[in-house]
Amino acid sequence: MQSTPTVGKPISRLEGILKVTGAARYAAEYEVPDLLHGYVVNSTITKGSITRIDTTQAMAVEGVVHIFTHENRPRLAWFDLQYADMDAPPGTVFKPLHDATIHYNGQPIALVIAQDVETARYAASLLTIEYEETSFDTCLNDNLHKARKPKKGLASVMKSPPPKPTGDVKKAFQQSAAQVAAEFRHSTEHHNPMELFATTTVYEGDGQLTIYDKTQSTINNQLYVANVFGLKYKYVRVLAPFVGGGFGSGLRPQYQLFLCVMAALQLKRSVRLVLDRKQMFSFGHRPQNVQRLHFSADDKGQLTGLSHTAFSATSQFEDYAETVSEWSHKLYPAPHTSFDYQLVSLDLHTPVDMRAPGGNSALHAIECTMDELAYKLGIDPLEFRLRNYADEDPSTGKPFTSKALRACYQLAAEQFGWHQRNPQPASMKRGNKLVGYGMATGIWDAFQFPARVEAMIDQEGKLVISNATTDIGTGTLTIMTQIAADEFGLPIEQVNVHYGDSKKPFSMFQGGSATTASTGSAIVIAAQALKKKLWKIAKGMDGSPLAKAGEADVAFDSGQIYLRHDPSVAISLAAIVAANKGRPIKTTNMGKPHLLKLRKYAKATHSAAFVEVEVDAELKTITVTRAVTAVAAGKIINPKTARSQIEGSMVWGISKALHEATILDEKLGKFMNPNLAEYHIPVHADIHELDVIFADEPDEIINELGVKGVGEIGLVAMPAAIANAVYHATGKRFYNLPIHFNELL
Repeated sequence: MQSTPTVGKPISRLEGILKVTGAARYAAEYEVPDLLHGYVVNSTITKGSITRIDTTQAMAVEGVVHIFTHENRPRLAWFDLQYADMDAPPGTVFKPLHDATIHYNGQPIALVIAQDVETARYAASLLTIEYEETSFDTCLNDNLHKARKPKKGLASVMKSPPPKPTGDVKKAFQQSAAQVAAEFRHSTEHHNPMELFATTTVYEGDGQLTIYDKTQSTINNQLYVANVFGLKYKYVRVLAPFVGGGFGSGLRPQYQLFLCVMAALQLKRSVRLVLDRKQMFSFGHRPQNVQRLHFSADDKGQLTGLSHTAFSATSQFEDYAETVSEWSHKLYPAPHTSFDYQLVSLDLHTPVDMRAPGGNSALHAIECTMDELAYKLGIDPLEFRLRNYADEDPSTGKPFTSKALRACYQLAAEQFGWHQRNPQPASMKRGNKLVGYGMATGIWDAFQFPARVEAMIDQEGKLVISNATTDIGTGTLTIMTQIAADEFGLPIEQVNVHYGDSKKPFSMFQGGSATTASTGSAIVIAAQALKKKLWKIAKGMDGSPLAKAGEADVAFDSGQIYLRHDPSVAISLAAIVAANKGRPIKTTNMGKPHLLKLRKYAKATHSAAFVEVEVDAELKTITVTRAVTAVAAGKIINPKTARSQIEGSMVWGISKALHEATILDEKLGKFMNPNLAEYHIPVHADIHELDVIFADEPDEIINELGVKGVGEIGLVAMPAAIANAVYHATGKRFYNLPIHFNELL
C-alpha cells in the first residue's frame, strides 16, 4: 500500500481558478452592509507643520459623515508605544494624525469618511490646509557626511552588523596584481503590487472587529491593532486569504489600517479605506544607497582583499537597516577584509523591505566588481569565481548545511552556452545589434521562523491543517497541502488547509523566503504528533487488530493506519474518529529552527545567473534577449510554483537593472513619478526567453523538510549579470542603476 507522493510534483495552484475567474475576494471586495468609505488627504509639503486646517466646505458636502484630523482624532493607546508591530525597526513608529508636524512629503494628514468613495474623494479636495514650511534634507549624496551606525533594536536580530575587519585591506589593495575601486549608486524603488493597500473594518460591536486587510502577516496586524487601540487580542480578527502581491510591502501594517480602524471604532460603523496608486508612493520603498568597493587579487586570480562600505537612507524617526556590505565575504574568501554599513537620516518615510532587501543592491555592486576584476586579470568571469569558490562560509569558517553553487555554475553555463562567448568586449554582433554575455552569483539567507500548526482528522477522515500564514501569491496554500498530504499518504483532495486568519495558530509574517521552511516544517511536526495520537486511539479500540502493534509497526496511507508487514490489516481514520465518539482528533504543535544544531553551520541558498543582451548599435536601446538562472535551494516541494517564483524574480531583476526608479526632486523633497505611467516597469515586450534550473541539493540538516526558500534568490544575481552583459556588449561600465539607453549614446 503506497500512495503517489505529491511533494516534488508540479501541481497547479489550488486557488488558481478562484483567482482567474474573479471569485477570490481581496481586502476591498467583501460585501459588508451599511459600509462607509474613506479617502486620505496627504501632505503637499516635505517638512514643517500644519498651521490651519479648515474642513467646513468639505463637511457641507452631502454624504460626508466625518473628517478626522490631528485636531479631533481620538486619544489612543499607541501614542505611548515605541514599537507597534513585529517588524518595526529601531526608533519611534510613525503615528498618523498624531500632531501638526509634517515629517515627509505625502504624509497622511486627514481622513474623510463618506457614504461612498466618490463623495469622500471629492470632499477631500475641498479641505483648506495651510502650512509653515521648514528646510529639509532628502538627498543621500548631499548628506553622506552625516552617516552613522544604525541603532540596535528588535528588527535588527535578522540584520546583524558587518563583521570586524581582518588583516590590512589597504595594504593588500596597493600591493596586489589587480585592483578595482568602484562606487555604485541605486535609485529609490517603490512597492507597486497589483493589489492596492486596502482595509475593510467590520464593526461587530462591543469593541470587536473583523478586519480584511492587505497584509503579509495577519498575526502582526492583529497585535498592531490591539496594541494601538487598547483592545483585547481575541476581539481583533484579521483575515487575508488572498493577497494581490506583497514582496515585503505588507510585512508592516501600513497607515490605511490604522486610519480605517480608528474611524470604525470612533463612528461605530463598518469602514473601508483603499489607497489610490499615487498614495502607494507615500510609503513602501527600497532606499537609495551608495556603495564603495575596493577588491584586489593576485596574478593567479586569488582574491587578496575585500572592502565594501555602504550608505543607505532612512527616515528621521526610525532606523531601517539592511544587510548589504558583508555578502561578498559569505561568497568569496580573502585574507584582508573590511565591511561597513551606515545610515543617513533624511526627511522621507521609513523604507520597508523590498524583495531581497540589501542583498539585491549588494550583489549588483559585488558581482560587477568581480566581473571588472576578472577582465583586468584576463580570466574568464566564471573561471574567476570558481578559483575563489568556498566550500565553507569564508566569513565564519563554518560548513554550509548544503551548498550546490558549483552545480549551479555548471548547469546554467551549459544551458546558456557560455563557452560560445568571445571574451573581447564589443566583439559579438547580430545584425545591427551588439551582443553581450554576462553572469553573476547570487546568495540569500535560509531563514526559518517559529510557527504553530493545528492538524486534525475530521468526522469524514479528512486532514485539516490550520495556520495563520498568508499566501501572497507564491503558492503557499498548494505546497502546504502537498506537504500535509504526503505525511498521511492522502490525495490532496482529502486535505483542507485553513490559513490567512489571525485566529489560527501562530505564524510570523510571510517574507524572507522563509514560509515553506517555517510553516512546512511545523506541518511535519504536527502531522507526526497527530499520527502518534491516532495510533494510540486505534490500539485501544474494541477488537483492534492493531492492539499489539508498536508505533514502528504501523504506517499511514490512503486514509488508513495499517500494519507495515501486512497492509491488509488496517483501520480507517474515519473509524478512529468514530471510536472517539465522533469528535475530531487534533493536535497543535510548534515548529522552530534547531538553533543549537544550526549554530555549527552556515545556511544559505545560492544561484547563478547568465544573461544575453542586445544593444542597438545606433539607438543604444538595451534588450535582455535571454537569461538562465540555476538555483540551489534544498528540496523543491513544487517545481511549478518554485519556477514561477524564480521567473518573477528574474523579471524584477530586469526591471531593477534597466527600468525601475522613483525620481526624487531634491529641491521639492518629493517623488515626481508616483504613477505607473512614469514609474517604468517591464511590460510583456521587454521579457523574452527565461530558463530556470534547480540543482540537486539534498540537505538533511537545515530543517525537517530539507527546504530553503526561493522567493528572493532568483532576483539577487540578475541586475549584475545584466550590467556585466552590457559591458561585454559595449565595453562600457555602468555603476548606477537603472541603466538607461541615453547613457550609451
